[in-house]
Amino acid sequence: MKAFHAYDIRGVYNKDFNKEDVYKIGFFLPRLLMTDKILVGRDVRTSSPEIFAYLTKGITDAGANVYDIGLSTTPMVYYATVKYNFLGSVMITASHNPREYNGLKISGPGALPIGYDKGLKDLEQMVENEKIVVSPYKGEQKKLNVKEDYINFLKEHMVDFRGMRIGFDLSNGMSALLIKYLFGKFAWYVNDEMDGEFPGHEPNPLQKENLVDIQNLVKEKNLDIGVIYDGDADRVMFIDDLGRFISPDLIIALMGHYYFDLKEIPGGDVVQDIRCSRSVAEYLTEKWQNVRVHTWRVGRAYAVPKMKELNAVFGGELAGHYYMSDFFHSDSGLLASLHILKVVRYFKEEKNMKISEVIDQINRYHNSGEINMYIEDKQKAMLAVVKYFIDKEKPMRILDFDGFRLDYKDWWFNIRPSNTEPYMRFVVEASDKDKTQEIVETIKNILYKFKEKS
Repeated sequence: MKAFHAYDIRGVYNKDFNKEDVYKIGFFLPRLLMTDKILVGRDVRTSSPEIFAYLTKGITDAGANVYDIGLSTTPMVYYATVKYNFLGSVMITASHNPREYNGLKISGPGALPIGYDKGLKDLEQMVENEKIVVSPYKGEQKKLNVKEDYINFLKEHMVDFRGMRIGFDLSNGMSALLIKYLFGKFAWYVNDEMDGEFPGHEPNPLQKENLVDIQNLVKEKNLDIGVIYDGDADRVMFIDDLGRFISPDLIIALMGHYYFDLKEIPGGDVVQDIRCSRSVAEYLTEKWQNVRVHTWRVGRAYAVPKMKELNAVFGGELAGHYYMSDFFHSDSGLLASLHILKVVRYFKEEKNMKISEVIDQINRYHNSGEINMYIEDKQKAMLAVVKYFIDKEKPMRILDFDGFRLDYKDWWFNIRPSNTEPYMRFVVEASDKDKTQEIVETIKNILYKFKEKS
């Protein structure tokens, strides 16, 4: 089955996996998670009801109970998993992918992610190789109301934002289930109705074309900041007061002001992924002496265990995931946005600074952003790029997880094969724009030799 990946089970529904596959996944899930109670939430995609029905049938045929929380964000599932002490949970979603996709995000105790190396591989083997023997003791499907508790939890992190001008693009996704309970009429909205067809734009804030609506809203209404969530609201990204997209890794640095200034935490560990700008670690360690920044692998399946291992204060990724010690070391787009909005409010009211001015202070380099290329032989192509640069000049540092990151004095790059899509991804950053473009073109020219022939 093509749908099993490093972080989750995901693909084009009825192509990469189907309802029979979902039934089998559900049937073997209680054994994998060693529990007879599984919490299940789902997004608004048109295929989610069918996936929920067959997942539920599989789980109950195995003799376990399903606790149905209905439509939810992915972080709402994490919250309920921890609050109600479930040993296993599933969120039915394909996150930021187009409407024809769907998938399953599986978590264990404490909302710890179940990645391919931590259980999905075993589940895949069960699905492919073992026979279904229906339990004589059929499980039950039970309703569980989580929404009210989760909204109250988020409200505990609210402050008076009425002096700010805030815009939200909800991407017709699951953030629309909750956001107006928090901000109501004291904000501006676009694409604010849940719709599994995603009529406004695809629910992926990393694609420039999907930012147009929120950028226009910020400029038209003269807003302090724009906020855009992905389809299942575990990621969030921001538009500054000038209508510019803020690179999500720079938000990690900005979040330091929430934890170390506003909450007055006296330092601690921060986790960033291998693609993050040098600006992040430099800013955090210069502003706060007792802060230690750790570079680690991309993806929740790796980030959450590292956060727990270090008991880190917070962490983040270039893709807009932010992991927080006040959310079980997990990621929540809505909670992260509340923290960042408090920082924006602080700078506006206490420092008379706009968010664009703060970001310009943080950002010290020229960054290409993540560039994607469809490559036939990703491993061979990646090694060719790395060899070229190592042969040309020995790097100051080489990181060899999530592909490779090569650091030189005035520039660096990371190149890695995608864990969820058929792409080679790379990021280049340098102290000047010309150098960044030169390295980008060099890498592209090497990769073009491996590009799939049309």
